[in-house]
Amino acid sequence: MNRPLDFRLSNYHTHTVRCQHAAPDAEEAYVQQAIRSGYEILGFADHSAWPYKSDFVADMRMRLDELDGYVNAVHALRERYAGQIRVHCAMECEAFPEFYPWLRAIKAEKGMDYFILGNHYDTSDENHSGVYFGRCRDGRTAYRYMETTIAGMESGLFAYLAHPDLFLHRYPYFDADAKRVCRELCAAAKRLNLPLEYNLLGHKRSPGSRAQGFVGYTSPEFWEIAAEEGGLRAIIGVDAHAPADLDCLDTYVEIRKKLQGMGIEVLDVLEEIEKAQ
Repeated sequence: MNRPLDFRLSNYHTHTVRCQHAAPDAEEAYVQQAIRSGYEILGFADHSAWPYKSDFVADMRMRLDELDGYVNAVHALRERYAGQIRVHCAMECEAFPEFYPWLRAIKAEKGMDYFILGNHYDTSDENHSGVYFGRCRDGRTAYRYMETTIAGMESGLFAYLAHPDLFLHRYPYFDADAKRVCRELCAAAKRLNLPLEYNLLGHKRSPGSRAQGFVGYTSPEFWEIAAEEGGLRAIIGVDAHAPADLDCLDTYVEIRKKLQGMGIEVLDVLEEIEKAQ
């Protein structure tokens, strides 16, 4: 990094090869890139494994038998790079209520630092049983995203809501239903004092979605409603799937200034997590 910053650079949303859709680089490559790019904090939050009732193997998350290896690898990097960068071990989890007791248990058992809520599927994805919210095309599905997401936010399990506007990724146009869902999500975040993530992966994808006739995420319409709601807190998440994704300082600074200019408080770090370390 070639210039000083007036804020603490952090990313709490980093994936690994275990999620089956990230680069094959070892976790250490992410840490080394983060140090070169000037991050003070790097949080690994790969897609959560689940103790499915069947032998189902999901195609976008780590397997349960990979969980210990994931935790051990991240904890080893925390020790190896102590004094250079703070490394966290976490998971990005669905709003799957049946697994909440399990999540609470493994957080303490495995020494995990936090969970973030990334609500992709309706209630379950076991045996491809749940609707994928990234393909919402109508108000009915959007409302289901809203209901399950807010219930997950209310669980008290999660440090923040990742890509809150995911449901707009393939949504055809910003209609009254989409507007209501955005407003209800923002109102819930305000009521619960839960940060909302401005997702830089979605930021890269959004122009492509709009070119195809979709609203897309990250959605300017969502963040305009967040600004109107007032009193919300945002955190910028790189949603890194390769070490090079962390080399995004110009975009990070641009988005940070944009949100602040809209009157939205942007968190540099998650203080409750940092104080616990």
